[in-house]
Amino acid sequence: MQNPRKEFSQLYDNYIDKIYRFIFLKVSSIEVAEDLTSETFLRGWEVYENRADTLENPQAFLYQIARNLVIDHYRQKGKNQSISADQTPLIDPRMNLEKSAEKNSDLMNIRHAITDLRDDYQNVLIWHYLDDFSIKEVAKLMDKSEENTRVLLHRALKSLKKTIQS
Repeated sequence: MQNPRKEFSQLYDNYIDKIYRFIFLKVSSIEVAEDLTSETFLRGWEVYENRADTLENPQAFLYQIARNLVIDHYRQKGKNQSISADQTPLIDPRMNLEKSAEKNSDLMNIRHAITDLRDDYQNVLIWHYLDDFSIKEVAKLMDKSEENTRVLLHRALKSLKKTIQS
């Protein structure tokens, strides 16, 4: 082990935005997402400091911590969702207000539809389409074969489409 602080600092820099986005899409609150993201890296450091040499996939390790924290959050809150005032989109005065309202409405519909999906469907969609992970990387994160991951992604898209249309 070279320098665990430096190595973890690099992990932090590489994954902070992705972990935050992953959590935010699950909890739909800026404040909660920030808190859970901080907690993810705090817990990650506590383990990484002592086990850096034995961790095979630090990325999957961080996502697992984030996933567990989101689950704990919903257990504590009884799945009550709150909408933060900070989420209110700012409207660019140069944009056509009608187009802006339509775009924001579509994004809100997609965000709500994603939160209605099963957890593994949410994860595969977020990681593949938002975080731009390849099927191989997503399969590794989910501890599944690439073929199973492709099938899961297909089913997740089909479910998302069905949820949006209803």
